[in-house]
Amino acid sequence: MSDTHGPDFSGLEGGEEHAAEDTIQEVVNWYNTQIISERRAAVPDDERIEELKAGREGALADQAQLATADPEEADRIADVYAARLKELKES
Repeated sequence: MSDTHGPDFSGLEGGEEHAAEDTIQEVVNWYNTQIISERRAAVPDDERIEELKAGREGALADQAQLATADPEEADRIADVYAARLKELKES
């Protein structure tokens, strides 16, 4: 008999951390895309490139801190980056 519901991972820890990592990575990817696009512009805006790089570095630093974050902190970080991603995509 096959299990049509799939495996139950609800007892596993780290779900919040994984969600936060994924969301932060999406933000990092957004910054990477913008940096590449700006560098390829006919007249690259060096100030914008530096701002984008700073934003990316901040996201990478937060991503590194997830290794020691408790589930509540990881959840908070995921929420912050989900909001940031939405804001970035709308800009």
